[in-house]
Amino acid sequence: MTKEIYKNAIIFIKKTDMNIALITAGGIGKRCGMRVPKQFYFVEERPVIIYTLEVFEKHPDIDVIAVSCLAGWEEKLRGYARDFGINKLKHIVRAGETNQESICHGIAELAKHYGDESMVLVHDAARPLVTSDIITDCLSAARKYGNAVACIPCQEPLLRSDCEAKEEPRCGQYYSREGMLRAQAPQAFALGTLKWAHKEAALRCIHNTTASCVLMHLLGVKLYYSESSTSNIKITTRDDMALFASKVGYMKGKLQSTALADSVKRPHILCS
Repeated sequence: MTKEIYKNAIIFIKKTDMNIALITAGGIGKRCGMRVPKQFYFVEERPVIIYTLEVFEKHPDIDVIAVSCLAGWEEKLRGYARDFGINKLKHIVRAGETNQESICHGIAELAKHYGDESMVLVHDAARPLVTSDIITDCLSAARKYGNAVACIPCQEPLLRSDCEAKEEPRCGQYYSREGMLRAQAPQAFALGTLKWAHKEAALRCIHNTTASCVLMHLLGVKLYYSESSTSNIKITTRDDMALFASKVGYMKGKLQSTALADSVKRPHILCS
């Protein structure tokens, strides 16, 4: 519940609590080595970001989509959204120089329109293999516990590189994988919590955190996790893009094979 003062009268206005997907699309894809930013790279006749947006568009519990977009690509994004039927996209803001700044810009825009209890799922545009089940589990956990970070168990041994060994690839400390989680996305927090976190970050000079969960941890927020999948990869390198393209090609071929099989007229069998 918020209040506004108008001609000496206090009017209470309740903003609708929403489930909002905030997609960060501010990267230039330097490590991917593409001619265009990786989120706008076309795979099977559509850009990567559209694959991501489509999952949130089709999810019944997502009300609104906002994108923090790389400068200069805003109009292209609007065009892609129109062409591919992304009707829940209501807000496009200019991304910042860092992921933290991009999220901050998105939160500032959302705060103008939605209440503090609205749930914001922060997600990467370059993480297009997110599924409806991952989103559902993240939302459910966040509504129950106050926040949720989509995670998968760590299945490999963890070794830390020896920073003092400058001229050789030497391993330093070993960490047991027992109980270790790999944080992915989406990462869901109440809009009010995100507003507070970014304000505190500015006051405490916390900059360039790689994810919302990292910022929250640094601020002392107790974090909860939801289930994700190893297939929910973030496209960072050319190998990642090739893996995604092969996955899309496989699914497209599978759908075409199914459609072809369904179109074949099967003979009727008469029982005597």
